[in-house]
Amino acid sequence: MANKASFGVFIGRFQPLHIGHEYVIRKSLEQVDRLIVLVGSANVARDPRNPFTYEEREHMIRSAFAYEMAQGQVMVEPLDDHLYSDNAWTAEVQRRVHEIVLAEGNSGFQANGLDDFSISLSGFGKDQSSYYLKMFPAWGNIQIDSQYGTFSSADIRERFFARIPEVPDSILSKGVAEQLHAFKMSEPFKALLAEREYLDAYPAEWGEGPFVTADAVVIQSGHILLVERGRLPGKGLLALPGGFVNRDERVRDAAIRELREETEIGDSKGQIPPAMLASFIEDSRSRIFDAPGRSLRGRIITHAFLFRLPERRKLFKVKGGDDAAHARWYRLGELKPEMLFEDHWSIIEQMADL
Repeated sequence: MANKASFGVFIGRFQPLHIGHEYVIRKSLEQVDRLIVLVGSANVARDPRNPFTYEEREHMIRSAFAYEMAQGQVMVEPLDDHLYSDNAWTAEVQRRVHEIVLAEGNSGFQANGLDDFSISLSGFGKDQSSYYLKMFPAWGNIQIDSQYGTFSSADIRERFFARIPEVPDSILSKGVAEQLHAFKMSEPFKALLAEREYLDAYPAEWGEGPFVTADAVVIQSGHILLVERGRLPGKGLLALPGGFVNRDERVRDAAIRELREETEIGDSKGQIPPAMLASFIEDSRSRIFDAPGRSLRGRIITHAFLFRLPERRKLFKVKGGDDAAHARWYRLGELKPEMLFEDHWSIIEQMADL
């Protein structure tokens, strides 16, 4: 086809991949020479909204498009979330696409460099790809109407986490259906099922919000202070010390209180007094994090405060308290986004200038 674009780009979370996604990929391949599939939310921890890792979703795509991937027609790459920066997300999309295009050009796909390639963004008609197009005005637009009704990955997940899962195999290709059946027998699925049931019951007990919380981003000598969550949701994940603001306290005071309760931060003389902790706060760096979907518990708006402790070789002593399984200092360079609860990686990324 003479008017084929050199490359197409299809962005999705594929949680999980279903035949609607596969239809878009196959129809896109009729209009582009090669298709780059960017798998979003590649850097987040498992939760009921994102139950499958990037590697598991890449395997789903490979099972459905083994031939096309072997021929180099379909290429799959991870795409991280940047919840509080559209610019960072857009830059990562551009960077990943351009790296692939440049590598393909250098390998002989075409000989004259990046500027000679045409790129088009593929997607379902009337979906969020219209929003994406505003962020990539230099790219073309391939909109494909779904031939498989209005079901979504969210519908599949809702059935998948029912006590008697009933995900119709007719909306999943054979390899993906087999992968989901195997996943239902795993320990991660059992943990996700418990978390899903906890979240389903949460609004009845606590309401849907909006709620106000406070988080402490505590930095000392290239380290950050984190706690391991001791209970659902996110049991076992790392989190910033923090919690809900009491009716009779200021948000700033709540951050200090939660920091002391959850980490018992101090030295050989005992815990650091609240007034001293307050002196470590950089007021100019406090920030509200209010992405509507930041928590599956409901509408939770958090205020994060940056505590910059004095630089020294010996870090302050910490010990897990309250509902934290443990508290510990972590080297900033050793953290991985998928280790963190909810949007806490994004908060750290913004507050600590990572």
